[in-house]
Amino acid sequence: MTVVTPGVEGAAPGAVAAPGPAAVDAAPAVPFSRGYTRYAMWLLLGIYIINFLDRQVINILAEPIKNDLGLSDTQLGLMSGLAFAIFYTVLGIPLARLAERKNRAYIIGTSVAVWSGFTALCGQAQNFTQLALCRIGVGVGEAGCTPPAHSLISDMVPKEKRSSALAFYSMGTPLGSLLGLVLGGLVADAYGWRVAFLVAGAPGLLFAVLVFTTLKEPRRIIAKQAAKVTAATASFGETLRYVTRKPTFWYISMGASLKAFIGYGHAPFTASFFLRNHTEEVAGLAASFGLKSVGFLGLAIGLLAGIGGAIGTFAGGWIADKVAKRNLGHQMITPAIGALLSVPIYSAAVLVDSAPLGICLLGLNYLVASTWYGPVYGSAQSIVPPHMRATTSAILLFLANLIGLGMGPVAVGLLSDGLNTGMGLGSAEGVRWALIISALFGVIPFVLFWLARKTLHRDTVS
Repeated sequence: MTVVTPGVEGAAPGAVAAPGPAAVDAAPAVPFSRGYTRYAMWLLLGIYIINFLDRQVINILAEPIKNDLGLSDTQLGLMSGLAFAIFYTVLGIPLARLAERKNRAYIIGTSVAVWSGFTALCGQAQNFTQLALCRIGVGVGEAGCTPPAHSLISDMVPKEKRSSALAFYSMGTPLGSLLGLVLGGLVADAYGWRVAFLVAGAPGLLFAVLVFTTLKEPRRIIAKQAAKVTAATASFGETLRYVTRKPTFWYISMGASLKAFIGYGHAPFTASFFLRNHTEEVAGLAASFGLKSVGFLGLAIGLLAGIGGAIGTFAGGWIADKVAKRNLGHQMITPAIGALLSVPIYSAAVLVDSAPLGICLLGLNYLVASTWYGPVYGSAQSIVPPHMRATTSAILLFLANLIGLGMGPVAVGLLSDGLNTGMGLGSAEGVRWALIISALFGVIPFVLFWLARKTLHRDTVS
């Protein structure tokens, strides 16, 4: 570990000089005023909403793209998952290492501009290969968003509010999915799926400008506040060895990875399930609102996913901060219970004969299934010193997205195709049982989050 002096560019906030990476950092004062911190939190939330809008818009467009370009479910899974996830996960770590030393606001701003541009380019793709390459570009850009944002937020808010602050940021997941589904579905109905990609990519350019001109890097301020505290940096190897010795890290990272596997695996095929299994009922419901089927499903699923997911995400973080005052390990109870409840709720959503009831059950599922974001990300930031936070976040996201985003959609797509042909179920029933089988994996995160209750207090350092 290299020791540097306060105020030097790249010095991590508030770390106490020590002979090894296990040093516990002193907690400096909050660097910004309450008003600016609130603005920065809203700006970062807006960026994360755009992040997930551009990431998830492809899911409501999956069926039109499949029909237009003649793709299989496996190709849909590759396009929406693996093509994005490979570069997103691989580049996340070096960009996080850069964020440990350089201006995190500039890294985030550049990333927003890159992924927004490639999202717009998706609308120009003429075949599977071109679309997959554009999705890789989106993944390259988005790799530079969340690890620096997690590190920034952890520096800007007090430790006792960390889970709720990161849960607030994580509301970008359901809210961005809401906008992606609603915007993508309505625009695709009116103008086609290509225009939907162009519209989805446009807002990111405005956010990039706001980040470059208004988002501040707090490292120098924190260094001045902690004049008697020496800051430290750690190599990637030191950070990796440090977190892998923490049982809590393995519990929460593997739990998060399987939650991501289920969520990302379901995302490209949920609307397709209703289009294939409830064709006439969905068309009738859509007509009653003056919409087509894709637009109606984007609106209905998007609103339920966004509202239910946002409530569940914020509630999970808020509850975690409250119960942690009595017992730090208790903050993992809510995500554990949420993971378990989502198994029967989601399964019921795709088993019932009524499309409206199934869609409503999806809303309940989004609520309980999203409670893990704040507690997990907050715990990951708490078990390491500040100078390891961005890298730790990137390692966690590497595992979650490689397993979840990279493998989830492909696994569900392969399973759907296999059940269609190997067992002769047909595309309608094949996708139904592929979704149910993958939902059953939710029992494992329940066990892992429950185990983290016993180790979190011992492993927490900052």
